[in-house]
Amino acid sequence: MKIRFALLAALAAMVAFAVIVFAEQKKDEAQGDVSKGTVLYVCNCGDQCKCNTVSLKPGKCKCGADLVAMHVLKIENGEALLCTCGKGCNCKINEADPTKCGCGKKIKRVSLKGFYVCNCGAGCDCNTISDKPGKCRCGNDLKKVE
Repeated sequence: MKIRFALLAALAAMVAFAVIVFAEQKKDEAQGDVSKGTVLYVCNCGDQCKCNTVSLKPGKCKCGADLVAMHVLKIENGEALLCTCGKGCNCKINEADPTKCGCGKKIKRVSLKGFYVCNCGAGCDCNTISDKPGKCRCGNDLKKVE
């Protein structure tokens, strides 16, 4: 009897934990947040393409091509600096050559005009990006990029 009660209590605790994790994930998705360690979906049609499509979700560019997942490295002056090696990337900016990612690929810069970004200042690296006003992960108000 005691074993059965202990097993039921453990199962209830696991279910409660899963519900909390799932709710937090859905909350972040609903807020449209992208933070350090996540991705933006951008047009990668080449240097000649000027559509500059940026999205928080997969989809199509204005020019009709598929958006490509790119890892957010840094937000700087209303632009996102992105590693082009893909969604699962964990690279950082190459300290020896700040135009390249740690994996050696060229960093792509995209405008975040119309998005809301962290307004914490130079030392902050929370890199919160949202399509709605609100708070960044470090607690400060998001600022719309004009």
